[in-house]
Amino acid sequence: MANPITETAPAAAQSRRATGWQAALLLAGSCMPVMGSVLITPILPQLSEHFGAQPGADVLVPMIVAIPALMIAIFAPFAGQIVDRLGRRTLLVVAMVAYALAGTAPALLDDLQAILASRVLVGVCEAAIMTACTTLIVDYFHDPERRNRYLGLQTVATTLGATVFIAIGGALGVGGWHTPFWVYSIAIVLAVLMAVSLWEPSRTDSTDTHVAAGEKVRVPWSRIAFPLAVTLFGGFSFYVLIIEASYLVVGTGVAPEDTGKIGMVSAIASLATAVGAFTFARVARLQPKRLLPVAFGLQAAGMLVIWAAGTSFAGVGVGAVIASAGSGLLLPTLVTWTIAPLRFEERGRSTGWWNSAFFLGQFLTPLLMTGLSNATGALTVAVGAVGVIAAVMAVGLGIALRRQEPAVSAIA
Repeated sequence: MANPITETAPAAAQSRRATGWQAALLLAGSCMPVMGSVLITPILPQLSEHFGAQPGADVLVPMIVAIPALMIAIFAPFAGQIVDRLGRRTLLVVAMVAYALAGTAPALLDDLQAILASRVLVGVCEAAIMTACTTLIVDYFHDPERRNRYLGLQTVATTLGATVFIAIGGALGVGGWHTPFWVYSIAIVLAVLMAVSLWEPSRTDSTDTHVAAGEKVRVPWSRIAFPLAVTLFGGFSFYVLIIEASYLVVGTGVAPEDTGKIGMVSAIASLATAVGAFTFARVARLQPKRLLPVAFGLQAAGMLVIWAAGTSFAGVGVGAVIASAGSGLLLPTLVTWTIAPLRFEERGRSTGWWNSAFFLGQFLTPLLMTGLSNATGALTVAVGAVGVIAAVMAVGLGIALRRQEPAVSAIA
């Protein structure tokens, strides 16, 4: 009986070979969901002041930032179905255009409910963009070394992009809260370049793996259910310090107005995330059974340092760097562990479910951290509690993946 993971389609000419240009476009597209989350964070105080008199504004204004992540979690599986059934490239280009229109809409709006509606559409578009971009990276680059390099660079690009977009949003926000929303129009330029430079991967490409003739394509739950559960926690642990770093710094005695020190810690932690992701391609040969425990272990170590540091500014900074390096290594490892072994016809819907799990973890992070902080009485203790869970995850995965080694595909 043929192996369902390695069976290939009938011999066909090899598909077009992707280059760094196609990779650059897909990496740029991957930054769009990050831009959707962070670009407007610097103008939240202005939005709160402008809409403060409206009922429920204290909840609705923060939702302008949070709701796209929830939409990704809800709609990414549907995007994955479309990607597998109708194609990757067309969905990506259409979603980029719709993203530009929905993203820039608040620049012309002055109604909170209408802005929230546009942000819902932004999240739906982001679900399609992220699913299509990640799927195409795996489709285009079958060589393990190149694929791992670009999956690592996907995290590097989104991490550094977040820092850049925050700076852009803050600079443009000086001109009023409407102005930063015009930045979303850059997606139109990318959509045109993608339409010209990207192509739909061949469903008969003999260099890829395919389902057997006549086999019904389903979501391969037996292979992705466990990775998705780990990814849900990984999405949560990844965003803990992104969300809480500024509050941890203020907790050391730094004045909230001292944005220099606060920004410095966030920037250094962001750089550590990028470094962790950048090293992934060099260590990917070690496989998930080693990389996942290391990544969660670094997160755990950093968060426990923060817990032990208490009100020490230096301690919080060191802990944030260690944990962020682990986060940078974690994200591409999770993507590759879940998606790389899958066949072409399964890849889009599985990527959609992966994005759903990761962004649900992101959306839940502020809610869970608020609950943990209230339960433990201090934010540093709450971060330490997450560190303990990450340590348990590291040990548990190290044991489980070694026991399941014959069933776990290598990253290569």
